[in-house]
Amino acid sequence: MGKTLLVLGAQWGDEGKGKITNYLSEKAEVVIRYQGGNNAGHTIVFNNHKYKLSSIPSGVFDENVKCVIAHGVVLNPRAFIVERNQLIEQGFACNNIYISDRCHIIFDHHLELDRLNEDNLKDKKIGTTKKGIGPCYTDKTARIGMRMCDFVGPNFKQKYKDLLEIKNQQIRSLNGNEIDYEKTVVEYQELADIIRPMVTDTITLINDAKKQGKNILFEGAQGSLLDIDYGSYPYVTSSHVTSGGVLCGSGIGCHGLDEVLGIVKAYQTRVGEGAFPTELLDEIGNEIREKGNEYGTVTRRPRRIGYLDLVALKYSVLVNGITSICLTLLDVLTGFKEIKACVAYEYEGKIINTLPASDEVLHKCKPIYKTFKGWNEDISNVKSFDELPENAKEYIRFIEHELEVPVDVFSVGADKMQTIVRKELF
Repeated sequence: MGKTLLVLGAQWGDEGKGKITNYLSEKAEVVIRYQGGNNAGHTIVFNNHKYKLSSIPSGVFDENVKCVIAHGVVLNPRAFIVERNQLIEQGFACNNIYISDRCHIIFDHHLELDRLNEDNLKDKKIGTTKKGIGPCYTDKTARIGMRMCDFVGPNFKQKYKDLLEIKNQQIRSLNGNEIDYEKTVVEYQELADIIRPMVTDTITLINDAKKQGKNILFEGAQGSLLDIDYGSYPYVTSSHVTSGGVLCGSGIGCHGLDEVLGIVKAYQTRVGEGAFPTELLDEIGNEIREKGNEYGTVTRRPRRIGYLDLVALKYSVLVNGITSICLTLLDVLTGFKEIKACVAYEYEGKIINTLPASDEVLHKCKPIYKTFKGWNEDISNVKSFDELPENAKEYIRFIEHELEVPVDVFSVGADKMQTIVRKELF
């Protein structure tokens, strides 16, 4: 009997989900992306090659795995085809991609509105990647967006023309650059012709796979602390990143998940604006950034660095129902004399043990740390927990104790073979 496993980021994203989902996809028969857009990416390393994904599920490298882009995703057709063509040039057939007929389309006007909205916020910027994700989800909620079934449908030209008249009026009001209908409609029709054979009813596909006892792997983008409801609002993404997003973003149903694997970086990172209690604005932070190559897969912007925040992680465990943890980038912490982990916040003289709803309050929270002795031994080639230095073991045991969730997987390098599984999840 197959299992359904969700792999999600338990922090602010960039936890190394891509490598882990690619590793686990070797035992999966279906891999599903259920939310987000091409504003986030996975970097996957295997066989001494590096691959970058932004919209396509991590199972694409195995032609026997069905890779599903579900309706919770917003898809930029141009960016998708560029990504797919790059993979084809690298030797992957990409004949195993299925796209929901219900997912919403990111158009050029969404990118322009994203730029205008962010620029007009001035000192209150959200820190978006300006990929059009937010405006596309906004149109979806406002019920004026366009879905894939219409994009590849026979009446696209007229529907796009009517939509663009509304969006160009909005762009004009913000003194932006209007989108040329005659130019873009031709390109979009060409893209639709390429995409049309991949479009299907993915809700039925996914549920049929579950009935057939297939191993199903769900993967998200970003991290739980960027969820539109549960994240550090307003500095969040525009979709449901947490485990609840799987249900509404894929159609699997409320009994659809067997396991939830939370990917946890051994330290903390964040991109964009918003409070970050454990942020390190010193040489330690800079050293971690360089050792961990903490630069965006899509944007290449440097990530903000901090010590592990167990208060935020306990919250993430709670809202996601995390059953197992994969601790990534443990090797990056090698060589530090000491390592710290935040176990509580201090706010206006009081101890806080949960994540405040208000970003203003979180800004004023001071981390209370537990300090651990570091290690100097090279751990990049270890094959088991027992081979780790004692100080690294103590760090992992403490995380397990605080979160009350086992670290069933940990990673000691960028290559997927540097993944140590203590308990099989599939």
